[in-house]
Amino acid sequence: MTEVVLRPYTPDDAAWLTQLHADLYARDEGFDDTFGPLVAEILAAFSKDFDPANDQGLIAERDGERLGSIFCVRSGEDGVAKLRLFVLEPKSRGLGLGQRLLDANLAFARSAGYVRMRLWTHESHAAACALYAKNGFELTRSEPVHSFGVDLIEQTWERQL
Repeated sequence: MTEVVLRPYTPDDAAWLTQLHADLYARDEGFDDTFGPLVAEILAAFSKDFDPANDQGLIAERDGERLGSIFCVRSGEDGVAKLRLFVLEPKSRGLGLGQRLLDANLAFARSAGYVRMRLWTHESHAAACALYAKNGFELTRSEPVHSFGVDLIEQTWERQL
Protein backbone atom coordinates (compact mmCIF):
# COMPACT_ATOMS: atom_id res chain seq x y z
CA MET A 1 0.00 0.00 0.00
CA THR A 2 1.34 3.40 -0.97
CA GLU A 3 1.29 6.61 1.00
CA VAL A 4 -1.73 8.89 1.06
CA VAL A 5 -1.26 11.88 -1.23
CA LEU A 6 -3.05 15.22 -1.09
CA ARG A 7 -3.93 16.43 -4.55
CA PRO A 8 -5.99 19.32 -5.91
CA TYR A 9 -9.74 18.88 -6.23
CA THR A 10 -11.05 18.63 -9.80
CA PRO A 11 -14.65 18.72 -11.02
CA ASP A 12 -14.29 14.95 -11.64
CA ASP A 13 -14.41 14.57 -7.83
CA ALA A 14 -17.75 16.35 -7.47
CA ALA A 15 -20.09 13.35 -7.80
CA TRP A 16 -18.04 11.28 -5.36
CA LEU A 17 -17.77 14.08 -2.81
CA THR A 18 -21.46 14.94 -3.03
CA GLN A 19 -22.46 11.29 -2.60
CA LEU A 20 -20.03 10.76 0.29
CA HIS A 21 -21.46 13.72 2.18
CA ALA A 22 -25.06 12.72 1.44
CA ASP A 23 -24.51 9.09 2.48
CA LEU A 24 -22.49 9.78 5.65
CA TYR A 25 -24.76 12.54 6.93
CA ALA A 26 -27.90 10.50 6.22
CA ARG A 27 -26.43 7.46 7.99
CA ASP A 28 -24.80 9.20 10.93
CA GLU A 29 -27.01 12.26 11.46
CA GLY A 30 -30.34 11.34 9.87
CA PHE A 31 -30.11 14.18 7.33
CA ASP A 32 -32.75 14.22 4.61
CA ASP A 33 -32.15 14.39 0.86
CA THR A 34 -31.67 18.18 0.84
CA PHE A 35 -28.08 17.91 2.06
CA GLY A 36 -26.53 16.31 -1.05
CA PRO A 37 -27.83 19.06 -3.36
CA LEU A 38 -26.36 21.69 -1.00
CA VAL A 39 -22.93 20.03 -1.28
CA ALA A 40 -23.32 19.93 -5.07
CA GLU A 41 -24.14 23.67 -5.07
CA ILE A 42 -21.08 24.44 -2.93
CA LEU A 43 -18.86 22.48 -5.33
CA ALA A 44 -20.40 24.11 -8.41
CA ALA A 45 -19.80 27.56 -6.92
CA PHE A 46 -16.23 26.59 -6.01
CA SER A 47 -15.51 25.52 -9.59
CA LYS A 48 -17.21 28.58 -11.08
CA ASP A 49 -15.52 31.14 -8.80
CA PHE A 50 -12.19 29.35 -8.26
CA ASP A 51 -9.23 31.68 -7.78
CA PRO A 52 -6.02 29.69 -7.14
CA ALA A 53 -4.54 32.60 -5.18
CA ASN A 54 -7.38 32.47 -2.65
CA ASP A 55 -9.10 29.07 -2.90
CA GLN A 56 -7.96 25.49 -2.52
CA GLY A 57 -9.67 22.14 -2.52
CA LEU A 58 -7.68 19.07 -1.53
CA ILE A 59 -8.51 15.41 -2.00
CA ALA A 60 -6.71 12.77 0.07
CA GLU A 61 -6.07 9.72 -2.08
CA ARG A 62 -4.24 6.41 -1.82
CA ASP A 63 -3.73 4.10 -4.80
CA GLY A 64 -6.41 5.99 -6.73
CA GLU A 65 -8.97 5.65 -3.93
CA ARG A 66 -10.34 8.93 -2.57
CA LEU A 67 -10.33 9.06 1.23
CA GLY A 68 -11.35 12.60 2.15
CA SER A 69 -11.36 16.29 1.38
CA ILE A 70 -10.93 19.77 2.76
CA PHE A 71 -11.46 23.19 1.16
CA CYS A 72 -10.32 26.73 1.87
CA VAL A 73 -12.42 29.45 0.25
CA ARG A 74 -12.99 33.17 0.48
CA SER A 75 -15.65 34.09 3.04
CA GLY A 76 -16.53 37.45 1.51
CA GLU A 77 -15.07 39.20 4.56
CA ASP A 78 -11.60 40.73 4.10
CA GLY A 79 -8.85 38.53 5.48
CA VAL A 80 -11.21 35.71 6.51
CA ALA A 81 -11.05 32.26 4.95
CA LYS A 82 -13.78 29.67 5.24
CA LEU A 83 -12.98 26.01 5.86
CA ARG A 84 -15.47 23.83 3.96
CA LEU A 85 -16.26 20.25 2.97
CA PHE A 86 -13.92 18.59 5.48
CA VAL A 87 -14.80 14.91 5.40
CA LEU A 88 -13.08 11.55 5.74
CA GLU A 89 -14.21 8.13 4.62
CA PRO A 90 -14.94 6.20 7.85
CA LYS A 91 -12.20 3.63 7.13
CA SER A 92 -9.58 6.40 6.99
CA ARG A 93 -10.46 7.98 10.33
CA GLY A 94 -8.12 7.69 13.29
CA LEU A 95 -4.99 7.55 11.12
CA GLY A 96 -3.94 11.19 11.45
CA LEU A 97 -5.28 12.07 8.00
CA GLY A 98 -7.72 14.64 9.38
CA GLN A 99 -4.83 16.48 11.08
CA ARG A 100 -2.79 16.30 7.89
CA LEU A 101 -5.63 17.77 5.82
CA LEU A 102 -6.26 20.50 8.40
CA ASP A 103 -2.54 21.38 8.56
CA ALA A 104 -2.41 21.70 4.76
CA ASN A 105 -5.53 23.86 4.74
CA LEU A 106 -4.23 26.19 7.45
CA ALA A 107 -0.86 26.48 5.67
CA PHE A 108 -2.59 27.40 2.42
CA ALA A 109 -4.78 29.99 4.17
CA ARG A 110 -1.71 31.63 5.72
CA SER A 111 0.18 31.62 2.42
CA ALA A 112 -2.85 33.20 0.69
CA GLY A 113 -2.71 36.08 3.18
CA TYR A 114 -5.76 35.25 5.27
CA VAL A 115 -5.54 36.31 8.92
CA ARG A 116 -8.53 34.37 10.25
CA MET A 117 -10.31 31.11 9.44
CA ARG A 118 -13.97 30.32 10.14
CA LEU A 119 -15.96 27.11 9.81
CA TRP A 120 -19.52 25.93 10.32
CA THR A 121 -20.34 22.52 11.78
CA HIS A 122 -22.68 20.71 14.16
CA GLU A 123 -22.16 19.89 17.81
CA SER A 124 -22.74 16.21 17.05
CA HIS A 125 -19.43 16.04 15.17
CA ALA A 126 -17.52 15.50 18.39
CA ALA A 127 -14.29 14.19 16.83
CA ALA A 128 -14.09 17.07 14.36
CA CYS A 129 -14.85 19.63 17.08
CA ALA A 130 -12.11 18.13 19.26
CA LEU A 131 -9.69 18.43 16.33
CA TYR A 132 -10.66 22.06 15.79
CA ALA A 133 -10.20 22.88 19.49
CA LYS A 134 -6.82 21.09 19.54
CA ASN A 135 -5.74 23.29 16.62
CA GLY A 136 -6.60 26.63 18.16
CA PHE A 137 -10.16 27.11 16.89
CA GLU A 138 -12.59 28.66 19.35
CA LEU A 139 -16.33 28.13 19.41
CA THR A 140 -17.87 31.53 18.64
CA ARG A 141 -21.52 30.61 18.12
CA SER A 142 -23.78 27.70 19.07
CA GLU A 143 -27.45 27.73 18.15
CA PRO A 144 -30.26 25.15 17.97
CA VAL A 145 -31.67 24.85 14.44
CA HIS A 146 -33.85 22.55 12.39
CA SER A 147 -31.95 21.78 9.18
CA PHE A 148 -31.88 18.91 6.73
CA GLY A 149 -34.92 17.37 8.42
CA VAL A 150 -33.41 17.12 11.92
CA ASP A 151 -32.86 19.20 15.03
CA LEU A 152 -29.20 20.20 15.37
CA ILE A 153 -26.91 22.45 17.33
CA GLU A 154 -25.21 24.53 14.65
CA GLN A 155 -21.77 25.86 15.54
CA THR A 156 -19.30 28.40 14.22
CA TRP A 157 -15.61 27.99 15.08
CA GLU A 158 -12.84 30.53 14.35
CA ARG A 159 -9.11 30.96 14.80
CA GLN A 160 -6.45 33.51 14.04
CA LEU A 161 -3.86 32.46 11.48
